[in-house]
Amino acid sequence: MKILLANDDGIYSEGIYELYTKLSEIADVTVVAPITEQSAVGHAITIADPLRVVEFTKFGKFFGYGIKGTPADCVKIAISDIMEDKPDLVVSGINHGGNLATNVIYSGTVSAATEGAMMGVRSIAVSLATKAKADFKPAAEIGVYFADYLYNSDIPNSTVLNVNVPPLSKDKIKGWRFARQGNSRYLDTFAKRKDPRGGSYYWLVGEKIEIDMTPDTDECILEKGYVSVTPLMFDMTDYGMYNKLKGTEGKCEFN
Repeated sequence: MKILLANDDGIYSEGIYELYTKLSEIADVTVVAPITEQSAVGHAITIADPLRVVEFTKFGKFFGYGIKGTPADCVKIAISDIMEDKPDLVVSGINHGGNLATNVIYSGTVSAATEGAMMGVRSIAVSLATKAKADFKPAAEIGVYFADYLYNSDIPNSTVLNVNVPPLSKDKIKGWRFARQGNSRYLDTFAKRKDPRGGSYYWLVGEKIEIDMTPDTDECILEKGYVSVTPLMFDMTDYGMYNKLKGTEGKCEFN
């Protein structure tokens, strides 16, 4: 099995190295990741600047390719140019922090996996749901489990598995469950500050104000000590509404 491994925390991050170490036990792994952290860039791609590719070593051995670009850039250039053969899987992670509910819209981790799916490769995103210092090893083992699960399943290439792991020791994780994306809400506010020269700048200090704890949602399942696994699609069509509206038509009126 050939796996392309990417992330949004950057090629230096602990999470990608732990996942690389475990995935290498079952697959031929190619690492292509951003040189710098690209959290919350969503599905951005670089079109106005060149993409620089740098070979990285770790502990004296070749580790992978660092890209001066976004997570989606990394997957695009890896599949189209860097890898000799198309990978069997794209794995993105391990993200340091959960990618849950409406956060998946902003997530570079999920977007790297989504780019893989858009390019016809089965893809998975793996996140450790904490920003505190944590042990990535359990999440890495779970990432390997779901990589093997997806590889041997009949889940279509257009579906991304978004896996969120609770920050618990192996003996405390109860298992895993499929979940739907929740609808938690955030209150985004900006703190206005002054730089040393007296200029104004703003810092996002948004906070979660409503957590969707409906029993089948990702955050609820995670809170109960389970790994949440949400199948996602890049097709954002509201089919329920489309089926109501299709056939409706009219003439455009211009002045």
